[in-house]
Amino acid sequence: MLALLLVLVPTMLLAQTGPADCKKHAIDFIMVEGDVSLVSIEDGIRMDLKRLGITVTPRFLSKEDFNKAHETGDFHLSFSETWGAPYDPHSFASGWMTGDEGHYHAMANLEPPASREAIFDMIQDVLQESDHRERETKWKDIHNVLHQQAVMLPLWGKRVPTVMNNRLTGYQAGLQQFDYPLHRLQVLSGSTTVRISPGAQTGIFQSVGRLDPHTYRPNEFFANNWIYEGLVSYGEYGQILPALAQSYNVEPHTNGGQKYTFSLRKGVTFHGGIPWNCEAAKLNFDHVLVEPLLSADYHGWYGLPQQILEWSCEDSATFVVITKSVYYPFLQELSFIRPLRMLSPAAFVDKDPVTGNSCHAGWVDFTSLENDSSIICAGIKNISGTGPFMFRSRTSSTNADGDVVDDEVLFVRHDNYWGGASQVEELLVVRYDTAEQVKKALLDGLLDVVWGSGVLNAQDLIEIESNEETNNLSVFFSNDVQNVLLLLNSGKTPLNDITTRKTIIHAINKVRILETEMGGLERPVDNVFPLDAPYCDVELTPRWDYDIEKAMLINCPVQPELPNAKSKGQNSLTPGLSIGLGLLCVILVIFALILFRRSQKYKKQLTEMKNSEAESA
Repeated sequence: MLALLLVLVPTMLLAQTGPADCKKHAIDFIMVEGDVSLVSIEDGIRMDLKRLGITVTPRFLSKEDFNKAHETGDFHLSFSETWGAPYDPHSFASGWMTGDEGHYHAMANLEPPASREAIFDMIQDVLQESDHRERETKWKDIHNVLHQQAVMLPLWGKRVPTVMNNRLTGYQAGLQQFDYPLHRLQVLSGSTTVRISPGAQTGIFQSVGRLDPHTYRPNEFFANNWIYEGLVSYGEYGQILPALAQSYNVEPHTNGGQKYTFSLRKGVTFHGGIPWNCEAAKLNFDHVLVEPLLSADYHGWYGLPQQILEWSCEDSATFVVITKSVYYPFLQELSFIRPLRMLSPAAFVDKDPVTGNSCHAGWVDFTSLENDSSIICAGIKNISGTGPFMFRSRTSSTNADGDVVDDEVLFVRHDNYWGGASQVEELLVVRYDTAEQVKKALLDGLLDVVWGSGVLNAQDLIEIESNEETNNLSVFFSNDVQNVLLLLNSGKTPLNDITTRKTIIHAINKVRILETEMGGLERPVDNVFPLDAPYCDVELTPRWDYDIEKAMLINCPVQPELPNAKSKGQNSLTPGLSIGLGLLCVILVIFALILFRRSQKYKKQLTEMKNSEAESA
């Protein structure tokens, strides 16, 4: 009975130990209001941290207020995500340096010898590295230094889902978030008109926007990508592939920069029949790169516009660009969907980029602060590129919020497309109000394709994929195109202490959260960037994985209940059982020694008695 008590008492005492024994922290978690999928993830993170005495208060903000909180560093925790191909890693990392977004503030208090400024210097240095092997080494150093600081916890990789009616085949995943290559599909049966509900910047599709190639929202990436093309395109693992330039050559220039010579593809025509040539390429560069538009508020948000020194035509099929310095992502940035995609010369209001620039007419007219040069934004006359689909028409209406939306947008194939005409003759983009309506249209056969994130939720995709009644539909996923991160702001107490950041990281069971909230469709990741992004396939140690014991060692003087400890071969009573069983073992050893000594005493007495009897005999 005594032995049993010695086991049970320590067990019960330690099993009752809880968050009161841990260091207590109170932090906030900012989120964009209405983002239902991320709310459930935040809830899982909040419950994990509560076990360690860390109280998390969610702050649901409008998109404007959320951006402001990032700009000012007014947060402890926040979701973020990389920009994906072709922006990762260089453009996303360069964006940290602007000073007006969350990553800048999250890196405010790094552990010496690392510092925010030192990491920024490393990024600037690698961008100007011309040797491929040296770039790989330098990026590896950046990944490792950043990883050690515990300011970004990689959560999961975002894969682009596609649900497709089986009357179509030939699915090929796009290579960036809004790349939907429907022109590669083959029609096995039925109409050559394909009806699609695409994932958009708004989640469920609302409008394709103005469809001008040289400006930004509300233009949708996927639609501009069907219509307009650039000199090069982005391939797997960061390969740069020919597009409107069939080849290119790079050589050093006497000014210390580089000379890029593009041999333009011949026989290409814009949608209106105008031929593609060097004059068209130069005209597009003239309008996009006019000086007042090079600020960070417009086209200066990425590196290429500031790197280009001059551009010219050697002949009708040879376009030359000279850069100010070595800038290795130059070709990668030429593959961006905007703003350097090629508009037909017939669509420009004015060939002069000053008196009639292709920038949206709704933009204000610009005056450069540096040299008082000014331009007039005139917009474009029509929608015309060289891509596989041409814009034909749209039907619009006004929704309940007073916004003009596109109910249907019709694209038709470009019969003279240089890459070969698509089997899809017409592409009809259809708007639905809700995900339930999209799903019903798929099941009823009224919709052929849903392509992109933010349309159907994880449970819908699981149901469609596993339900025998939906065997007329197939579900596909791309590889990870970008990674979702948890941002830990070292610029705000108590996260200025790296031990607190490590506690949070090791306390979050992201495998369980993803399985519970996303049905296992998304996979946990260990690196900030997708592994197939250029220079990002790096092994990082220590792994920032779920390790509740380690989190407690950091944050709790006495270990509390171990959530999910069975995965490590333990349970919540392990510490108490260990002590109780240890005491029992000590008692048993003492008892054995007593028995041994008594047996020796009895043996001696027995021997003496036998000797005495022998003498008497």
